[in-house]
Amino acid sequence: MFPSPVPIYTDGSDAEDHVSSAFVIRHRKKRNIHHQTQLSLAANAIILAGVVCVWLQPCDLPSPQFTRDTLKGHSRPESSSRSAFLDQRDTLWMRSAGAWRDAGLHGLLDEITNSAEEVPRFLAVGSACVLALLRWASSFHGSLFPHLTLSSDEMVAEFSQMLDWSDSALRSFAWHPHTDKFAVALLDDSIRIYKSNSSATPTLKHRCQRSVCALQWKPLCGSALAVACQSCLLIWHVDPTSLSTRYCSNTSVSLSLSLSLSLSVSPITSIAWSPTGSLLVSASPVDTAMMVWDVAAESAVPLQRVGGGGVTYLSWSPDGSRLLAATPSALFRVWETRMWTCERWPCLKGSCQSACWSPDGGCLLLSMQGERVIYALTFSDLTGGSKAASVVADLSETSFPGPDGDLTVGGEVCSLSWDPRGERLAVLLKGDSQAVNHPSVIAVFKTRSSPVFELLPCGFVMGEAGAEPRFMQFHPHFQHGALLTVCWSDGRISHVPFYFSSAGLLGGDSPQQALASNTADHSSNKLYTEQIS
Repeated sequence: MFPSPVPIYTDGSDAEDHVSSAFVIRHRKKRNIHHQTQLSLAANAIILAGVVCVWLQPCDLPSPQFTRDTLKGHSRPESSSRSAFLDQRDTLWMRSAGAWRDAGLHGLLDEITNSAEEVPRFLAVGSACVLALLRWASSFHGSLFPHLTLSSDEMVAEFSQMLDWSDSALRSFAWHPHTDKFAVALLDDSIRIYKSNSSATPTLKHRCQRSVCALQWKPLCGSALAVACQSCLLIWHVDPTSLSTRYCSNTSVSLSLSLSLSLSVSPITSIAWSPTGSLLVSASPVDTAMMVWDVAAESAVPLQRVGGGGVTYLSWSPDGSRLLAATPSALFRVWETRMWTCERWPCLKGSCQSACWSPDGGCLLLSMQGERVIYALTFSDLTGGSKAASVVADLSETSFPGPDGDLTVGGEVCSLSWDPRGERLAVLLKGDSQAVNHPSVIAVFKTRSSPVFELLPCGFVMGEAGAEPRFMQFHPHFQHGALLTVCWSDGRISHVPFYFSSAGLLGGDSPQQALASNTADHSSNKLYTEQIS
């Protein structure tokens, strides 16, 4: 069992020189997804010979842990709970109005059909026929897009970036883009806000805040948090400096729900703020249209294209020029945001599962459902699209000798995260739950996006025995290299630092002392463990 905090395995300096020249990727000018020179996990067999184990974690960042036993989720849907207390004196028309509000036309027809004794016969028969026709059409549509047959919670679990969403105490996580503050959504539909060196832990709750799938802080704003819920978007205002206070954890902090944006479709599985914070985009797997919100005006414009069966995942490029929109089918689109035109990309096999942009927005890395490779798209100018999608890493299963027998690493690429400096790429690899020696792990790579794209294996991040990674995100402004936050299956949140070295490190100073005294840019430096190994 690994002690806490989580160990970081990094390569030795001798190994790097041996493999670095083999993995410089150059993209071909061909307009389809194709294989070329690939990076394989097998290269890590060299790296493990010089492995160094680092036990460091920033001491001023909260590392909470939650368990399912301490968080009580909803055992029945809201509509089911409401029907248990339905006032029997309600008239048919009142019940019909409620059914229309809750479930649209389908709910209205179902209410009329089930109230045959209270309506004329022709109305009951007509409603039953139309309802049967709608169900047939829905069944046919579901055969084309199987995800439409899932319930709302099943759909959220299928497309959430949090792995095993339905069984996890943690539902979503988001770092604030400018401060040492993060939000975490929990099983009981509450959201808690943590900040470094602060004892205040605001808790956000609302009756519409159910089945939270995504969180995002508004850029260039200290307090606005967007929440993707089952049936609406919530915009919270969390201001610790306000004179208007609400007591939470013995510390005063202002909490207010500034806006609730209702949508006609549900659930919402992805949201994305533009880098300037002026626009908010939301998406649902049951709607082929993305909703582009002007939050200040409380208005939205749909962006719709035929095909795909819905929109499951959104990712805005750091420069704001492009927006990725993934669908439940083998198709994704890349929108350019000046004229709002899009480029259509059919996939080879499954749907786009995760993606991340390079800091300059010129490169997009993607993973596809069921595949064990990483694709890369490159963009050379503002209006033109990528000419090729290349396989830059093959992460198939590879076995390494270990103290307790062979350790198998590799598998389906479930999640990608690129640090804001463009120096480290974290890849969450799905393991085999039936095999003890094949856990889910996070593979870490060194990266460079210019002048040519480079991807070099660096090592692995593993959890304690029985704990597997479920979600990961890099800190947006860690000053001393890169900081990876990991949400684990046991409900723990930990922070894994990648400290970049300074000249003082080799002179005997501690990593923290050397880093604190170094204010220069670290973009060309390596992990300090690579120089002292």
